[in-house]
Amino acid sequence: MQIRKHFRFEAAHVLPHHPGKCSRMHGHSYRLDVAIRGPIKTDGPARGMIEDFDKIKRIVREHVVDILDHTTLNDAIENPTAEHIIMWIWRKLENHLSGLDELVLWETATSCAVLRRSDFGA
Repeated sequence: MQIRKHFRFEAAHVLPHHPGKCSRMHGHSYRLDVAIRGPIKTDGPARGMIEDFDKIKRIVREHVVDILDHTTLNDAIENPTAEHIIMWIWRKLENHLSGLDELVLWETATSCAVLRRSDFGA
């Protein structure tokens, strides 16, 4: 089974290799969906859950949202395309969310990048 939690952050970037208008500074209202896969826990404080949504929220905010929100992404990520941003996010979360299964990063209302655990051959 899989659960998902949704986050938002605002950030600006420049795509230095882009031939068009994205080579100029501009910003996006990003939407990030974090999916966790695993069995439903049968004991402990998260009994009956795959993972506590509050735990997911705390981890994603601490390791991603609080770092990227209202920043220039080029300061943290070289050539911050949606693909590079989502890979950066995965690296920040993979050691903290053992059931991390999928990330979806929406750069606009109609454009997103998707990264799945299976993309790593796992």
